Amino acid sequence: MKTIQPSDQPIPKGHYSPGIEHHGVVYVSGQLPMDLVTREPFTGSIEEQTELALRNVEAVLKAAGSNLSRVLQMTIYVSDMELWGRVNETYARVMGDHRPARAMIPVKELHFGTQIEIQAIAAVKE
Repeated sequence: MKTIQPSDQPIPKGHYSPGIEHHGVVYVSGQLPMDLVTREPFTGSIEEQTELALRNVEAVLKAAGSNLSRVLQMTIYVSDMELWGRVNETYARVMGDHRPARAMIPVKELHFGTQIEIQAIAAVKE
């Protein structure tokens, strides 16, 4: 097993790793819409939050030698299912033609008052 820690990001304050790579698969911890350098949460529109959370997933994937086109599965936690359509539109724009397996799970609330958190499992480039 290999811990994935993007070099341009601070080590998480919590007891977890941004990602773990094992046997050619990278498991990305849930990513909030945060500036990963300052660790400040972003609470703008759900479209902006969705794109930022996806870009944070992408940063961990890149550090592992992968990218969004190699995602096998994503889990999206959203604070209000009324946001589903807007999240899906942004997700489709960022992901393009790639359609990994996915679940969207409504939750009561998320850390720092954000509206979305995204985790992923992806293949590492060979």
